[in-house]
Formats: sequence, structure tokens, C-alpha cells
Amino acid sequence: MVECKSEENKTNCNCTYPCDKKGMCCECLIYHKNRGELPACLFPDEIEKTYDRSIANFIRIHQKIKD
Repeated sequence: MVECKSEENKTNCNCTYPCDKKGMCCECLIYHKNRGELPACLFPDEIEKTYDRSIANFIRIHQKIKD
């Protein structure tokens, strides 16, 4: 089994929400997937702070960046 590098992961995590999954990417992904969301690391910092982690918001943001 692969060891989680949670301390190393925390240095790349832009999530501002206080939770017990910070740095544990596999648990974070499962949590957000079950809620129909994406994790904070897939959003720009200014958007992440809105806590709108919906897939629709992700698509909307990336369509604006593309245009």
C-alpha cells in the first residue's frame, strides 16, 4: 500500500475550508465526488474562497478562461 504524503500534499493544497481531510487527497476526492463536487485544488484561489465546488462552476470558470 502506498503511504499518504499528507504533509507534502498540504504544501500544494489551496483549500481554505477547515476540515480533517487537508493533505489527504484520496479522502478529499472521495468526499467531494460523493457530493457531486470537485476539490479546491482544481479551482483558482479567488474562486476556491467562494466554496462553490460544483462541477457547473468548474465548467463555467474554465469556459471563461478559454474564451
